[in-house]
Order: sequence, then C-alpha cells, then structure tokens
Amino acid sequence: MNTAQILAELERWTQLKGDGDIQAACPHDCPDTCAMRITVSDGKVLAVKGDPTHSLTAGTLCTKVSRYAERSYHPGRLTTPLKRIGKKGSGQFVPISWDEAYTTITQRLAEIWRRNPEGILPYSYAGTMGQVQGEGMAGRFFHALGASLLERTICASAGSAGLELCMGKGIGMDTEAIRGAKLIVIWGSNPITSHVHLWAQIQQAKREDAILWAIDPYVSDSVEKCHHHIALRPGTDAALAYGIAHILQRDGLLDNDYIERYTSGADEFLREAEGWHPARAAAWCDVPVEQIEALAHAYGTTKPAAIRLNYGMQRHAGGGDAVRAVMALPALAGQWRHVSGGAVLSTSGWAPKADPARADLLGDRRPRSINMSAIGDALLDQTNPVEALIVYNSNPVAVAPDSTKVRAGFAREDLFTVVLEHFQTDTADYADIILPATTQLEHFDIHRAYGHLHILLNRPAIAPIGEARSNSRIFRGLTKSMRAALGGECAPLNDAALDACDAQIALEAFDWDSKALQGTVTEDLFRQGHARYAAPAAGVAPFAQGNFKTPDHKFWFTNPTLAEPLPHVRRNHDDWQSSQAGKFPLQVISPPARHLLNSSFGNVKSLRALVGSPALLIHPQDAVARAIANGQSVRVFNDRGSHLAVAEVTERARPGVVVAFSVYWHKDSPGGINCNAVTSQQLTDHGAGATFYDCLVEVEVADRIGV
Repeated sequence: MNTAQILAELERWTQLKGDGDIQAACPHDCPDTCAMRITVSDGKVLAVKGDPTHSLTAGTLCTKVSRYAERSYHPGRLTTPLKRIGKKGSGQFVPISWDEAYTTITQRLAEIWRRNPEGILPYSYAGTMGQVQGEGMAGRFFHALGASLLERTICASAGSAGLELCMGKGIGMDTEAIRGAKLIVIWGSNPITSHVHLWAQIQQAKREDAILWAIDPYVSDSVEKCHHHIALRPGTDAALAYGIAHILQRDGLLDNDYIERYTSGADEFLREAEGWHPARAAAWCDVPVEQIEALAHAYGTTKPAAIRLNYGMQRHAGGGDAVRAVMALPALAGQWRHVSGGAVLSTSGWAPKADPARADLLGDRRPRSINMSAIGDALLDQTNPVEALIVYNSNPVAVAPDSTKVRAGFAREDLFTVVLEHFQTDTADYADIILPATTQLEHFDIHRAYGHLHILLNRPAIAPIGEARSNSRIFRGLTKSMRAALGGECAPLNDAALDACDAQIALEAFDWDSKALQGTVTEDLFRQGHARYAAPAAGVAPFAQGNFKTPDHKFWFTNPTLAEPLPHVRRNHDDWQSSQAGKFPLQVISPPARHLLNSSFGNVKSLRALVGSPALLIHPQDAVARAIANGQSVRVFNDRGSHLAVAEVTERARPGVVVAFSVYWHKDSPGGINCNAVTSQQLTDHGAGATFYDCLVEVEVADRIGV
C-alpha cells in the first residue's frame, strides 16, 4: 500500500462505525496490548471482550480490562472542564466552559513562556500507550514551545538502557515462541498479574513437561504454580546471574562456538564470573547455594530454555546492569540458537517506530530535562522553578516516589497545574484547571506492544461522554489558543505538524516502508485491526547467528562506551548497613495488586472489592519479633514517611522483606497515604530509572501508636 492509501485507511478507522462489534486495542501499561471487540447497541457499550482472532489475546481479557465499560461509564467520570476554587489538594472545583479553560491556560502559559519557556513542564507516562493519544500531538505542542523535556523513567528505563547496552535495542525472543521451551525461568515477573496471555503460553509449555523456575523475592501468584523458586534478596539479581555464569563455565556448559562467533567481551565477563563462586553468590543473594547449583545445571543442560524478565527486577540501584547480566546467560549457553530459547524483557525495539512527537520541532533549542522519578525535588527546587505543569496520562501524586515531597511540590500556590483526566484523581485534586479526557472507547489510536510483535488499531466505539475530548483534540485546541496569545512570537507553533489530524499522526508514528510492515501486514491490519510484523519472522530464531542490533551485530558482554564496561554488582541506595544498625531492618517491595494497574483502575468499584484494603505481607519470623498478628493494622515507616496497611502474616514473604501491594490512590488508602510515602527518588545505574525496591523500613502495630 502506498502512503495515500494507508492514510485513507487510517482516516476510515478514526470514524465511528455505529452499532455492532467494534475492533479496539487495550491502551494500558501491560505487555499484552490485547486486541478487543466492543459490542455497541444504540450508541452504548454492552460488552468488552477479547478478540479470538488475535493469536495472543485468544478471546480473553484480564479481569481489569474486561470491566472497561464500568470504568468508562463510572459515575465519577469528568464530563466538563473544572476550575479550582479551594486550597490546592482540597478537591474543590466549579465547572467552566472549554473556551474559558483554554483562555485561562494559555494566558498563564504565554506569560511564563515569555519569561522562560523552560518554566513549562509536561508530565505524562503510560495512562494510554497509544501513539496518537500518548505523545503524538502533546509532544508536538511542547516541542514547539521549547518547554522543559521530561525524562520518562518511572517504570522501564533502567531495563531498556540495559538492553541497549548489550543487545543494541529493546529486543528479545518472540514471546509467542516461549510455549516451545523445555525450561522457563520467570525472573522478577508475575505474569498472572502483569502478562496474563504470556502466562497461558507458559502453562501450555508446562503441560508439555517444561520445568518452571521462578526468581522472585516473594511467593507471587505465579511463583505458586512453578516447580522451583529462588527467593533472592531484592536487588541481588546481577550477583545471581554471575553465580550461574560461574557454574556454566566451571562445569563445561558454555557454548564456546556461539560465544566465539556471535559475541564480544566474553573473556572479561567470564573472568568476573570466576570471582562469583556459588557460595559467594548465595551469601550475597541470601539463598541456599544448592538452589543456584541446581538452576545453573538445569539451564546449561536443557535446550531450549527461555528467560522471561520483567521490570520488577530492575527497580533498584543496579537495575540496568542486572538486566545486562541476566541477558548474558542465553549467549553463554547458546540458547539463542533456538526459536524457543533466549530471553525477553521487551519487544518494543522490533517495532518500526518513527517519531509522532516530532522532536525536530525543537530546532536548535536544547531545553533542560527533568527526571519524572524525581518530580518531588524538581517542583521544590526554586533555582530555575517549574512554573507550569501539564499532566496527562499519569497520576504522579499517587505513583511517583517520595510522596511527601511530591505533594509539597504540587501544593505550591505559585505552580500553575493543568490535569487532563477521566476522574478526579489524587493529582487532579491539586490542579488549577482539569480538562475531561476521553477513554479508549471514545477515541481513535494505533498501538505497538512491548510484550509481543503485533501492531493494533483502536476504533472509537462510542461518542465522547459529556464534553470530554481526546488528548489530541485538547492539544490541538491549546495550540490554536496559544497561537492567538503569542501572535508570531513562537514560530514553531505555526508549523503544520501541529494541525495534523489523528490519522496523519498515526501515519507518522511508524516507518511504513520498513521490512517489518512488508508483505500483507498493512492489509491485514486494516482488515482485522491487528497484524504481526513481518520481521522478525515467526518460527525463526532471530539471533541464531548473531544479528543483534549492536554496531558489530554481536552480543556485548562488555560495553566499551562505559567507564565500567562490565555489568557491575551494586548495593542498594538505601544502605544495607542501616539494616545491620537496626534502624530500618526490613526491605519493602511494592508490586502491583493483582486487579489494579498502576493507579488506572483504583476507583473501579468491582475491582476494589476484589483487591480489598492495602495489605502488607510479612514473614512470621518478622511478625513475631514485632508482636504483629494477622489482620492487624500496621504502620510502615522510614525517614521519608509512613503509611498504613493490614498485616498478612505469611511465609509468602521471605524473612527480612515485606510486600506492600500497590498502587492505591492516596485518598482511598488508610490515613490518606499510600505506599509511596516511603519510597526514594534515588535513580538507577543506567537509564536514570526509579528505585522503588531500594527501600528500607520498619513496621509496627498501628494501634500501639494511637493511629
């Protein structure tokens, strides 16, 4: 198909179809990126179901998204623009018109822009992962203004950087091929919660006698269904990987031919591994040495073997290097030779991406960058202050680390804050202006995934509810209003890219001439709403003969661009010595509750009923030492803050580690504070990512302290 034909097809998909089954795509921050079918009658959604024709979705959706209609029709939906009338954080607003909203916003932005464009900051993440409603038009608007740039690091940047340093891009094995593996290592992942359709593939492999190993600090729902479990101390993944590499080398289990032909830096890596004898790795990880020996031997002798990493294992000081160390294992053992062998953290690097956000609109300007994972400090820094904050596709007051500082920053009366939202979230409570946004059922988008190799379309199923508008429409409106406010002062605002329709943005989001979209891919996409990339080809091991995305197409055990070329084993930022001193002797991790997804479903009544109140898993040994009984209210605290939870005394937690499920809205948490009251703004080794799991706390019975 030529460009004109593709654009025409995209434009057709932007239009309401009417009653019947409407093809859609799940927009949420999940590797599955499911294909959906929305049943509509008389302009109302009757059902949201998985598409049976999509190979991974296979007709089923997770519990969360199957209730998407409940979310879209929620009685708390924002349906008109709102203006703050009370104190910031009080949640007091009155309705206003869209014209008044645009005028108010652009008057303030124009005033700030004339002083310093960098005083304006966008804050967004993966509330929708669509290329149009994500950064497609929003990015153009902020780039044209020359606003401060946002480093979007809160979830995956450490792991992504780690992949790029050793593989060249965020690439890995085909997740759909994992069902052919004979041994599967689930490392820092809980796919029952966060990758349910991959879990179906893993279960099929298990039925065909594959052996499942789980590496996780606690007994998650997925761990319970694996054959073996290594409950390592959080943040010690690189040491475990080196310990496995040591045994592979010691016992003659290396694929020396693969290493010689298709990798570089192996000698240095293996010399480092020599120092990580099993007893040392076991002591560092605080696990039995026999477990490391057993896993290494099984991994080195079973072909094909697959490793599924996920982002939980990179949320600590050494997260990027931990990913590098784990990704080295299939290169050492020659697992990349096999279609169902290798490892995968992300598949996003396979996508034929372009730049819908149009960074070229910056021209020669080089605005400062602000890391979203340290937004609390950024908002409180008055040396070059953030004067205006526009939040969309995110709820930073709830999800960003070190909530006390985040709330203090958002509470600044001199900070002008605009929030695009579906609901009055914790962040929206601090807004000066709230703009009602459409949900996925009400707008068009196009999606790529980071957990499979498909491109998907989302057609609007219903008209926008109330006065809600799509993100792309809102930013087109802001562009028009800013042009009027600034006249010709900001030339890039007059670029035609800021007038692009949704179909044009979707066109510019992908390289349609790439090998990945050749053959019948585009025709399949427009016929059925989803299509698998043509490259890498299904049923072919993409790295059997190297072909990594590094400059020499080899796997890089070491990266010569780094001061420390080898993956390095690092201690956590929250110093373990303080644990020995006894001040904060427990390490806390905060994985997602099974039926929540970040904060997106935090107010859906049926899902909240399933997850209940915020819980804290604590090992009996740690509970007895603190006279904590099952079901008691407990206070989790450190020098940064505290929050309340209900204790679940269980051996699902390992000694010395407590598990606080997340992310509940503050306003729906006991005492009005969620688990991010104790997390840190410290950043990872590579990718400057968030270190949510580098967190030491103490726990005590809340009743004893009068809470």
